[in-house]
Amino acid sequence: MADKHQVIFYPVGNGDTTQIVLTGGRRVLFDFCHREKAEDTSTPEIDLKARLKADLKKADRDYFDVVAFTHADLDHIQGSTDFFELQHARKYHGEGRIKIHELWVPAAMLLEQADNDHQMEEFVLLRQEARHRLLEGKDILVFSKPQALADWLEPLLKERGESASARDHLLIDAGTIVPGFSLDADKVEFFCHSPFIKHCDEGDIIRNEASLVFNVRFRADGAHYDYLEVGDATWDSMEDIVKTTRYHKNEDRLAWDLYNIPHHCSYLALSDEKGDKETEPKPLIKDLLRLGKKDAYIVSCSKPITDVKDSYTQKQPPHIQARKAYERYLKEVNGRKFLVTMEEPNANKPEPITFEITNGGVTWIRSTSIGAPAVILSTPPRAG
Repeated sequence: MADKHQVIFYPVGNGDTTQIVLTGGRRVLFDFCHREKAEDTSTPEIDLKARLKADLKKADRDYFDVVAFTHADLDHIQGSTDFFELQHARKYHGEGRIKIHELWVPAAMLLEQADNDHQMEEFVLLRQEARHRLLEGKDILVFSKPQALADWLEPLLKERGESASARDHLLIDAGTIVPGFSLDADKVEFFCHSPFIKHCDEGDIIRNEASLVFNVRFRADGAHYDYLEVGDATWDSMEDIVKTTRYHKNEDRLAWDLYNIPHHCSYLALSDEKGDKETEPKPLIKDLLRLGKKDAYIVSCSKPITDVKDSYTQKQPPHIQARKAYERYLKEVNGRKFLVTMEEPNANKPEPITFEITNGGVTWIRSTSIGAPAVILSTPPRAG
């Protein structure tokens, strides 16, 4: 059987949910954003809970191999504590809840603070779940090892009669390949770009700066393709990633065939200046955009981005100025298309954007309102 991976982006408004389905059947879900209004069929947002449950049922599963929360902002975790089984309390078990075999979170998620009025908020429940799994020593990977995490963890390990380093195998540094997947066995590897320790050790935790960023490298019958999966990182965080990755001579990990751009096409992922008509990216961001490969795609997990007068003064993302910048650099590298989750195949009833990755390249399996899906090849076949 030829290798075939899928990367699926779900239309959840200004929010993120992406699923990777590997050629061997393993499934990795990045973020989860289900808004109750999406259960009304008249809204354009997808009913994420229903769609994911249907997908899993079809695959005869009640679990994801990995669920990764890039950070704890609501548009990346909303509805998750109703959908997933949480190990830390019985009331979050059963009732058709979907199991998480391994949870991936940034260290910042374990260090979130909340007062008594906010103990039932979703980020607090996920914090409790992550802390529980880390203390139990299983079913979790935590990204970065800030001192604040050690200060919390080590006394608790001592109470359990365990050494201060007893959980080190579950703490993953930026600049390393995540254990549990390999190009040989799974035809994929996850290279962690972020968070850096400095993102967590500088006092106040800024969620967007401490979010997970990965180079996901797929192998398909000997060919390799790169997917850049980014949480809500700002331009300065992305410049840090470029600098650090180059310093360690890992620049190939910055190249991309598919790029899930940060923060719903916000200009702040490119620069601190929006620009009147088009955002001018910072120098290292330009370098990153120029590392797009021929026939690459960019995906914005966001509301539609229309080129009308009001769009140019819009405060909240998505920003039309940022879209124009991404499209300019995508054209420069001979990329394929800039896609928006809430625009495909149309803005009234968007469908998930699905890419297949085979030895022939990255293929957009284009959804059509009527009839069978159309296939857009990354490398068009020659005529004749």
